[in-house]
Amino acid sequence: MNTNVKIGLIQLACSEDLEQNFTNAVQKIKEAAAKGAQIICLPELFRSRYFCHEENYDFFQLAEPIPGPTTERLAPLAKELGVVIIASLFEKRASGVYHNTTAVIDADGTYLGKYRKMHIPDDPGYFEKFYFTPGDLGFKTFSTKFGKVGILICWDQWYPEGARITALMGADMLFFPTAIGWALSQDDQTNQDQYQAWQVIQRSHAIANGLPVISVNRVGIEEEMQFWGGSFVANPFGRLLCQADHVKEEVVVQVISLNQSDYYRTHWPFLRDRRIECYQPITKRFIDEPAS
Repeated sequence: MNTNVKIGLIQLACSEDLEQNFTNAVQKIKEAAAKGAQIICLPELFRSRYFCHEENYDFFQLAEPIPGPTTERLAPLAKELGVVIIASLFEKRASGVYHNTTAVIDADGTYLGKYRKMHIPDDPGYFEKFYFTPGDLGFKTFSTKFGKVGILICWDQWYPEGARITALMGADMLFFPTAIGWALSQDDQTNQDQYQAWQVIQRSHAIANGLPVISVNRVGIEEEMQFWGGSFVANPFGRLLCQADHVKEEVVVQVISLNQSDYYRTHWPFLRDRRIECYQPITKRFIDEPAS
């Protein structure tokens, strides 16, 4: 396995035209590959606009099986370009059972599997519980040509448990396909506070687990939401290696060093010093009484 890997972040604005969104994504995947990217990640639910702003039964028509039509079109592209593609999709598992799912395609076009979003939000503008069943595949890693990738999706970003478990499963890097933004009614200070919280929590996952974190968001105004972009890569000590624009589409290619994880985990041995025998209370919803 190469110690240096070039990561492609595809920050997109999405329209109501599904085919246009796919074509735009393919063009930017090719652009990233031309810049040397080896693992390329698309933002959350890139095939459509972010439909979870409302509860509307018509939007279930956007869902598809995985593997299915989109992965079948991306697989030959991955093989042609020799790149790994991480694609976030609306999965129809069965009638009445839907997931927010990310598929991983290896550099030879092989479909490696999928991760189903574990944490599902339900907030104004993010009515995801109406659409998505919580993931039941557990946390996942995928062994690709260029390293073992861990996938988590958007709302998963706020939970240290998901990042920790995925890291303990041997991930070399964590990817977070995302769709998050500012309500147009908010003031600038609130917007900035929210973005900083979003970035800092993910950079903390990099530090706590000693591995790179890659977060890929969408941009553009949809309904009453301005998706804030700001896609970034942080190294295993949380240092920003790159950050995309808040407004425009971008293709960012960033080199990460996989051997840095050994250095940081040796010098800051958080994994060594974990008191795993004391963590049983974490499985409770809330600790109402002190542990005996």
